[in-house]
Amino acid sequence: MSGVAASAGASKLSSFMNHPAGPKTVFFWAPMMKWCLVAAGLKDMSRPADKLSVSQNIALAATGFIWVRYSLVITPINYSLAAVNFFVGSTGLSQLARIAHYRYTNPQATEGVKA
Repeated sequence: MSGVAASAGASKLSSFMNHPAGPKTVFFWAPMMKWCLVAAGLKDMSRPADKLSVSQNIALAATGFIWVRYSLVITPINYSLAAVNFFVGSTGLSQLARIAHYRYTNPQATEGVKA
């Protein structure tokens, strides 16, 4: 690369590394680790709907969407945290929809089951 291109690349890398929500901070690594919750929610799509937990998925959906709002009002604004929490909330809602559909279409399977 030429001197100008290398300088611009180094400048971008330096600004990324030293950003208030960059890889030297918890603001970068917490959302990276939280993607595991999204992966677990997607993995649960292969589980039968009668084996899913309503309370767990309510908690995932609620905390996901609450944290989306929080991550957009904190300083520094953390878009990666907002994105991961949006997907955590979305996976929780999709699992709740699967549970509701299963219970609606199989009322005999849910007799005596508490929410």
